[in-house]
Amino acid sequence: MKKTFTIFAAVSCISFGMNAQVTEEDSTYVAEETYYEEVEDTNRVDDTFYSTRVINGHSIETLRKGVYELRIEHRFGDLAGTDGGAQTMFGFDNLTDMRIALEYGITDNLMIGIGRSKGTGEPYRSLMDGFAKYRIFRQEKHGFPFSLSAVATINYTYMKASSDVSQVSHFPEWQHRFAYSTQLNFARKFGDRLSVAIMPTLVHRNYVAADDVNTLFALGGALRIGLTSKMAILLEYFQTFADPTYRGANTNSLGIAFEWITFGHNFTINLTNSRGFGDVQFITYTYEDWLKGQFRLGFCIGRKFEKE
Repeated sequence: MKKTFTIFAAVSCISFGMNAQVTEEDSTYVAEETYYEEVEDTNRVDDTFYSTRVINGHSIETLRKGVYELRIEHRFGDLAGTDGGAQTMFGFDNLTDMRIALEYGITDNLMIGIGRSKGTGEPYRSLMDGFAKYRIFRQEKHGFPFSLSAVATINYTYMKASSDVSQVSHFPEWQHRFAYSTQLNFARKFGDRLSVAIMPTLVHRNYVAADDVNTLFALGGALRIGLTSKMAILLEYFQTFADPTYRGANTNSLGIAFEWITFGHNFTINLTNSRGFGDVQFITYTYEDWLKGQFRLGFCIGRKFEKE
C-alpha cells in the first residue's frame, strides 16, 4: 500500500409540503421557477446550465444569494450484464449509492454545500463532503466569451476501518480518511438551446492501493441540449490520465440524463456507468463498462427555497 437516498414517496411528500401557501408570519418561500432568469444586466448570459450539477460533476452555475437547495440523489444497480436483468428488476433491487446535501448561495457568485453519501464500498462508505464554488467570470452577449467557475471539495469517510491491512479501507492513519478535489469549469452557451462545458479536475487521495496513484488528473466534458424551455438532454464524460502501468481495471465515467425544470424543482433522471457520487468516487473508482451492460438508472431531485 502507498501512503501518500426508493425514498421517492417521502421525497415527494416533503416537496409538496414545501409548496404550501406562505403567510406573513412565515417569510420562508420557494425560489421561483424563473429563479435563474431574474437578472439585472441584460448583457449577461444566464442559464448556461439550469442546475449546479450536470450529472455527476459540477456545472458552471452557482446559487443566487440567499437561496438554499436541498438535493437528494439516488443510484440503483446495473440494468443489464451479469449483475442486472430481470432477477434484480433491472437494478431496482440494488442500491449502489445515495446522497443528501444542503447547499447555500452566500453571494450570487459564491456558494457552499455539505453532503453525506452512503458510499459504494469500493472502497468508501459513510462519506461526508463539503465544497465551495466561486464564479470567476460570466459570459456576456457583447463581451467576455465564456463563463468560468472554480470548485474545491474535501471528503472524509467515517466508516469502520477494515482489519485487512491489504485494503484501502484499513486506514492506518487518521489522515488517510481524507480526499480532495479541485476543478476549473469553463462553459459557453450557444444560442438558446446548446451549452458546452470543459472541466479539468484534479483529485488527490491520501491513501490508495499499490496499483493506483494518489493524485489523478481528469478532463471532463459536458453538453446541455435544450428540448423546450423546461426540458433538456444532458451528456457528461470524464477522461482520466495516469501511467498505463497503474489503474488497469478502471474505466471512465460516462452519463446521459433527461432534465425537467418545474416550480422550485429540478428533476434529473440519468443513466451512467458510475456507481458513486462526488469526484472522489465517480472519477477515481469507476470500473463498469457500458458495452457490458454495466450502467444504472439514477435520479436527482433539487428543491430550492430562500428566506427573505
